[in-house]
Amino acid sequence: MPMGRVLGVIALVAGAILLGFGLNASDAPMEQLQETFTGSYSDRTMWYLIGGAAAACGGLVLLLLGRKA
Repeated sequence: MPMGRVLGVIALVAGAILLGFGLNASDAPMEQLQETFTGSYSDRTMWYLIGGAAAACGGLVLLLLGRKA
């Protein structure tokens, strides 16, 4: 298995885990309360969501590029 595909799988799994943490954190009662008053989630939750989405997209790109090579 080429190294790019291995890194793609690792990044995709890490992204999914980070997205899971972010979605779980956004459902917390204090996070809901903060979102109600401020209109946005906490910085930590946003970093989980953004980092997870970026890692998942990067992993998917690596997987697709590794398939063509």
